[in-house]
Amino acid sequence: MRSARSRTEPGFRLRASAVRSGRALPQVPRRAPLVSVVIPNYNYGHYLATAVQSVLSQAGVRTEVIIVDDASTDDSVSIATRLASSDSRVRVITRSLNGGPVATFNEGLAAATGEYLVRLDADDLLTPGSLGRSTAVAEAYPGVGFVYGHPVHFSGPVPVRHRRTAASWTVWPGRNWLELRCRLGVNCITSPEVLMRMSLVHAVGGQRALAHTHDMEMWFRLAWHADVAWINGADQAWHREHADSLSAREVDVLTDLRERAAAFDLLFEPPAEAEDRPRAESLLRTAHTALANEAVARAAQSYSAGHGNETQTELLLGFAAELDVPPASIEHLPVLRRAQRLGHRAKWSPYLFTRAVAYRGTREIRSLRWRSTGL
Repeated sequence: MRSARSRTEPGFRLRASAVRSGRALPQVPRRAPLVSVVIPNYNYGHYLATAVQSVLSQAGVRTEVIIVDDASTDDSVSIATRLASSDSRVRVITRSLNGGPVATFNEGLAAATGEYLVRLDADDLLTPGSLGRSTAVAEAYPGVGFVYGHPVHFSGPVPVRHRRTAASWTVWPGRNWLELRCRLGVNCITSPEVLMRMSLVHAVGGQRALAHTHDMEMWFRLAWHADVAWINGADQAWHREHADSLSAREVDVLTDLRERAAAFDLLFEPPAEAEDRPRAESLLRTAHTALANEAVARAAQSYSAGHGNETQTELLLGFAAELDVPPASIEHLPVLRRAQRLGHRAKWSPYLFTRAVAYRGTREIRSLRWRSTGL
């Protein structure tokens, strides 16, 4: 093993050395731990069998699948019951009233008995070998609270090809990993690619009542209490993109920003331990600054696109103002003010056009970096 630092944003590094291992990596753990996979389901009966099979076929681990049906109106319950009757590793919990994804997952969590935990939406799948690779990391590093890797986003048929071999592992101190998330203000995890240590989940609790960022808040809460590991070189899950998904139907830019702010606010409620409070307050200010900066940048881009006076732009600026961030901390504020002075002429400004292209380029670079580093 060797020590390595991971570069992220220009001028910022994760403050503690990450442990990085790249030689003779086991692709399965030495023993076969029990992994509980909770599958919340609402009207995804046509995807359910494929999701369950992607779990039952995992090598190197023992699995239990807990399907929690949230009062579906399609044939989900009959499909889930048939799956359970054909394999003793599958259990079904049915809810008589629809309670939403958080309550559904937490009910499945309460029934789980494994050493490790995965939350798998019924329309997603695990790639072959995913649980073996992630439990191998978790077994090697007992201080790791969760392991994640690269998810393949797709639409249409499930991809046939994927990367099957872990090339390296990286383990970061959890609070330093979390600090970067606050500096960027964004989540970097989809969901099915995460394996959690059950003892830590029991210690910090399940998901909290957030409409769209309950997963994000939970990952960040786990990172506050334990180290975080990333699997490089292998694809850990398939995430299905389709028009019926909750995020596709209900999340626009402003809603996304507000939901991320709510997750950070809930995450950094004053900790019980007095010595943790200054850092929690600092990280919350950092997250608020990142979100305000994003809202202002998006508003400036609206002016560049000729939509500066529309309601959505004003709502973005209202959101930024609510966060009460010092103006000097918002790097895109001078760009916005110039755009506001130009008004309808902003879309003809070479300066604003250049800044808009640079902002989009920065976001694309972040996306590319995420694909290779998980950050």
